[in-house]
Amino acid sequence: MPIDEPIAIFQDLYARARERCAEPDAMVLSTVDADGRPSGRYVLLKEVDARGFSFYTNGGSRKARALTANPHAALTFYWPPDKQVRIEGAIEQVTDAEADAYFATRPRDSQIGAWASAQSTELSSRAQLDQRIDETSRRFDGATVTRPPFWTGFRVIPQSIEFWTRDVARLHERVIFQRADGGGWDRSLLFP
Repeated sequence: MPIDEPIAIFQDLYARARERCAEPDAMVLSTVDADGRPSGRYVLLKEVDARGFSFYTNGGSRKARALTANPHAALTFYWPPDKQVRIEGAIEQVTDAEADAYFATRPRDSQIGAWASAQSTELSSRAQLDQRIDETSRRFDGATVTRPPFWTGFRVIPQSIEFWTRDVARLHERVIFQRADGGGWDRSLLFP
């Protein structure tokens, strides 16, 4: 694997994490909203390629509103016992075709849930959500569940990717790749 290609390095580490971690695709997504307030939460990586790192959500969710207002984000992966990857970059929305294709692979209950949940808004009781799930299930009874128009994906286009490896003396190895002019990557080391 070329040591100057961070996406390939990530894909190799991710493949190894899939063999030993319960949820290797869990990543902390950090955003800053229009008022400058930061927020972090776990989301699931659904695709990584040369374009970037993709995940999906309700377009009305707090994270989607923050990404729309301030289209930059950071991702953090931690794969015990010794690997961390940090990614920072700009945001772009995936295409409708990409969102449709991914939505079609989701379990039916997750598809129903995407329609039923007004994500990040106040819920009066669990019974309210259960009622919305029942109504949505009846609506799509015997039919394919289509992607809601408010449900989409986002891609973090990496400007920097840092690979961190734990050292028992806390002298961790930190290798950072930063996007260079012309699209390549500059590689450097950071003090622990």
